Amino acid sequence: MASSLAVCMLHMRVRGGLVKWLQNADTFLQRSIGTNVAAQAEATRTDETDEKDGCKSLYAVQAERQEQAERSVLISCHSRTNDKKFLKYMSRHGNINKYFFYESYGVYAVVEFTNRESVASLLEAVAIPSISHESVVPFKSRLLSLRNLGSAETPNQLSGKLCQPQTTIPISELIQRLSREETIDQQITSLTESYQLTEENSRLRFLVCSLLKDIAAAYFPECTIKPFGSSVNGFGKLGCDLDMFLDLDGIRGWNVKMPKSGLSLEYQMKRANSERAVTQSILSVVGECVDQFGPGCVGVQKILNARCPLVRFAHQPSGFQCDLTANNRVAMKSTELLYLYGELDPRRRSSPVIPTLDHLRDLAGPTDKSVIEGNDCTFVSDFSKIQVQSNKETLEQLLCEFFEFYATFPFSRMSINIRKGKEQNKPEMAPLHIQNPFETSLNVSKNVNVTQLERFVALCQESSWLLQQSDTNTPRGGSGGDTVTTWGLATLLLPSQVAGIKGRKRKRREPASERIKSLLESLKNKS
Repeated sequence: MASSLAVCMLHMRVRGGLVKWLQNADTFLQRSIGTNVAAQAEATRTDETDEKDGCKSLYAVQAERQEQAERSVLISCHSRTNDKKFLKYMSRHGNINKYFFYESYGVYAVVEFTNRESVASLLEAVAIPSISHESVVPFKSRLLSLRNLGSAETPNQLSGKLCQPQTTIPISELIQRLSREETIDQQITSLTESYQLTEENSRLRFLVCSLLKDIAAAYFPECTIKPFGSSVNGFGKLGCDLDMFLDLDGIRGWNVKMPKSGLSLEYQMKRANSERAVTQSILSVVGECVDQFGPGCVGVQKILNARCPLVRFAHQPSGFQCDLTANNRVAMKSTELLYLYGELDPRRRSSPVIPTLDHLRDLAGPTDKSVIEGNDCTFVSDFSKIQVQSNKETLEQLLCEFFEFYATFPFSRMSINIRKGKEQNKPEMAPLHIQNPFETSLNVSKNVNVTQLERFVALCQESSWLLQQSDTNTPRGGSGGDTVTTWGLATLLLPSQVAGIKGRKRKRREPASERIKSLLESLKNKS
């Protein structure tokens, strides 16, 4: 069951309707779960590499990305900027490790230097704009604007250097691309490659977090802001929101041992009625600073009375919609769990190719121990301790059986439990119940209503039927030119026929299992 849920998170993006449904369910590992109180072992694991077959731990990946972001600047450029001239100018301050251009309300460049001293040298040479007719807030950040004074721009645009895409390709182009593949397995791989976050997009997300950290550091100099959820768990797609949390657990002084006798010092601090009140106060102040002083941050909303208080805004230079929470440690553990699942095997299935959460807990060592707000969030982080299963089913088999499984799943009486890897009796009368893997008393799909669930089931039924048809599951590429016929996974991207599937004529179909036959009969009866 755990594997089926993970298939959902990896492949549901193949349908526009399914994507919308998943966005509601996906919040169970991101925004819907609790906040605060760190597991002490995490601080010591930040620099671990925990590699097995080239797999790095999430902590190692985050540490590497954060360090890259601290050595980077974000620069607004003219659309006709010459990249060679631009790089020559930037290189005056030190060696450049990586750079790329992209478009978002104009052309921007991300420049990563080899060391932080180069960033400091660059910022020393940056001027505050001279504006006579309006006042400016003299807040200095690593978001800069490039000016070309005293001469015309060179005519060529970026000297042929293409801007890196930050959004997905048009659906029509994707359908054509998939239809040219020879197998459904290749289609799934191509779909993933077309939609997954790029190297550049991932770097940009960490850089935005770093820029926001510079604002929060005015009050909490030792804080960090980290991305979580789809931005780092391996299941994000180009254009997805950027979820961030303000991490205050790295501030020195939390775990200082007090002497049993003699003199000692401690900070004087204000106290609040609860940890929630502290989180609300912190986010209120940081949100106000983002609104008033954060370059490029627009539409700031302070949503402080939500179960998980947050600040929501749009970051125009990157094009990201951002949600900032504070000390959301359980969400980070959920992110780590999904990241681990994704790294263990790119497929999902039973006989399982990924272990249940309970099994991962049994493999955990002393440094993996994590209890947050009374919830056991412990699971192994060392990939070398996990024995990967020998399942050899193809991606096509996994996808077809995924649709068949959920097309006939008894949602009215059963719940999904990824801790145990199986379904269980539903404990409450919600349309869909997915047990929160860490806060087990919570339903992470609480916001999914009856209509959304029914549409999801209908789309699973339709998709299962389509993938069994001989005229839609066989490659039929054109003999020449760009002419291709839509087939396989590409047919699932066409406009849904859920409303009209019952009455249309159906061509000869392949033999179906009894479960598929029964669900097709149910479609006829509903009409």
